[in-house]
Amino acid sequence: MTDPLDEIGFLAGSANRIEVLRTLTDGAYTRRELGEVVDASQPTIGRVLNDLTERNWITYDGDTYRATATGALVEAGITDLRDRVATEMRLRDIVEWLPTDVIDVDLRAFRDVTITTPTGTRPNAPIQRMVQLIEETDEVLLLSHSFNQQKLDTIHARTIDGALTTKGVFGADAIDAVSETPRLRKRLREVVASDAAEIRATTETVPAAVEVTDDRTHLLLRDEEGVVQASMDTDDGAVRSWAIEFHGRYWEGATPVEPGDLV
Repeated sequence: MTDPLDEIGFLAGSANRIEVLRTLTDGAYTRRELGEVVDASQPTIGRVLNDLTERNWITYDGDTYRATATGALVEAGITDLRDRVATEMRLRDIVEWLPTDVIDVDLRAFRDVTITTPTGTRPNAPIQRMVQLIEETDEVLLLSHSFNQQKLDTIHARTIDGALTTKGVFGADAIDAVSETPRLRKRLREVVASDAAEIRATTETVPAAVEVTDDRTHLLLRDEEGVVQASMDTDDGAVRSWAIEFHGRYWEGATPVEPGDLV
């Protein structure tokens, strides 16, 4: 009996085999129609059809080809494996900073994630990406143990002019740090005094910095020293649902910051 790994290698060794099997799992096609869907020559299509037929992964009724039940089973498995590996490749360079112990989402949800890392010319690129998303949204949920100046300046400018609604939870130490600088304290006081913003402080440890905008969910990734190493954002619905629930857990237990706390 052939080793299953040999069959996996056979299928994975040709993108055309996977694409033909995937196409025939979706429906019945003539050989010519397959040539219009799959970017391969007719001789290549013919060889692939012969290979798949030998394994009973597809069947031919004299006019069209379609996947058999076992062919569909194999296609589902190889597609799932390809998706998993594609996701791993996207996350490979940042996985050491990914808080997987609190992200209650299948990692395949991050397959199309946008990853931003510091560069020599843009050492603050992950923070700038976060600020960019705040600038492009009408509503934002924020959860972080820190409250940097760029974030505060952007929230202040857009909240005061009525362009942004904000619900933010920050570490109590971060609120205290902002309060120590008169200019920042004034800005934060004006933010919390507005009708468009609610800011709360938490004494709990916040294991992940999360931002939810109109259509993106953004996470800042820090190392063990608290230094930002990357950020990632996605429009995936499952990630968004997790982030909203995650923010809500901290929101319910946090203490509202009032203007009188910032004098």
